[in-house]
Amino acid sequence: MARAATTADVFNAVAEPRRRQILTVLSDDRSHAVGEVVQALRMPQPAVSKHLSVLLQVGLVSVAREGQMRMYRLNAKELKPVHDWIKTYERYWSHQLSQVKDRAERKMMDRIARENFTKNEKEK
Repeated sequence: MARAATTADVFNAVAEPRRRQILTVLSDDRSHAVGEVVQALRMPQPAVSKHLSVLLQVGLVSVAREGQMRMYRLNAKELKPVHDWIKTYERYWSHQLSQVKDRAERKMMDRIARENFTKNEKEK
């Protein structure tokens, strides 16, 4: 079966870990020069430019020229299809998080009870 092109849609574009890293760098609502992304991720400039090109083609980033620099900015609204899809699976991890929270609260209550018991015993 042929592999889908990485520029086919948002899902294929974000499947690549380095592109997700780039999106994280761009997630601060500022425009970034390619050099800033290169420095932040310690990746070679040609690789960053290639990944930014893919992200641009699927609409996840926009680019504007400022003098000789190209400034890239995240188009977060274009991630909505990914969000909408993954949201259907949220119940699986939110249930687990609820269990972790309950267990942590029980442990804390047990610890407080032990400390209070020890304190009362010492006061006798």
